[in-house]
Amino acid sequence: MAVLLFFFFLLFDISRAIPVLDFSKLNGHERAKTLAHIANACEDWGFFHLVNHGIAEDLLERVKKVSTDFYKLEREENFKNSKVVKLLNETGDKKLENVDWEDIITLTDDNVNEWPSQTPGFKETFKEFRYELKKLAEKILEVLDENLGLPKGHIKKAFDGEEGENNAFFGTKVSHYPPSPNPERVNGLRPHTDAGGLILLFQDDKVGGLQVWKDGEWIDVEPLKNTIVISVGDQIEVISNGLYKSAWHRVFSTTDSNRRSVASYYNPSHKATIAPAPQLMKETSEEWNQAYPKFVFGDYMSVYYQQKFHPKEPRFQAVSAMGR
Repeated sequence: MAVLLFFFFLLFDISRAIPVLDFSKLNGHERAKTLAHIANACEDWGFFHLVNHGIAEDLLERVKKVSTDFYKLEREENFKNSKVVKLLNETGDKKLENVDWEDIITLTDDNVNEWPSQTPGFKETFKEFRYELKKLAEKILEVLDENLGLPKGHIKKAFDGEEGENNAFFGTKVSHYPPSPNPERVNGLRPHTDAGGLILLFQDDKVGGLQVWKDGEWIDVEPLKNTIVISVGDQIEVISNGLYKSAWHRVFSTTDSNRRSVASYYNPSHKATIAPAPQLMKETSEEWNQAYPKFVFGDYMSVYYQQKFHPKEPRFQAVSAMGR
């Protein structure tokens, strides 16, 4: 991994590249510096690569294999007959505005019986992978607690809601972005911020396409083998009282490659009440309070489903009005 990072830094302008952070250094004499790097990444980018994250290389390789096998065996032919393919073929040179060039399934603990069954090893591999990712997510949330000066477990407790422990929602989206004959006419995935809490992305390590909006331009999230890309969601922005920011990001489609993407999200329970942490509101103005209201996460999601590809600030305003 050290060699890979060396070449990464040689090839790319570090000041314009997503931060690459070593999670293992939290356990050594560089802990304070690593905590600071994570805090800076959450404040300045809302995105960062995580290396030495503790998930076994063998498991990551199996996830790649079963994901690719699954698409070829169970999804590829269906995608050729999908709505977005038909629209692209029927609309001449018109840009498609309200669709994405993406094939996607969602895995949760509640729909295991609906997980793909034809692809050998898929269920077993993803059960193991999701277990490891959830553990990693909770470790990262504790790091965010520490950096924000919050009691250990504050964010997790907020996500669990008043119903008790382990009510936070953990889901996984397995996506593929197949080759597009007209990538200039359809996005792989339109620009948006993530609605939930913490997103852990295991992206393709060969095919690029993910970009983050920063300082007025789109920055590539370069493929880096077997890293986990961390994204701050809207709910972390709220709890941090705006210290950490969810970032606009998008995926562009390409003509010659099928990009794999496995995004897992650690979200609040739909019944959880989300608000800025009291410890971070000591010098908060009335205007700031209006920007980050107290709300029920399920209400926020009802707004998000309608406004996902629009600016997030009106979503906060809308959910604030719902609570009055």
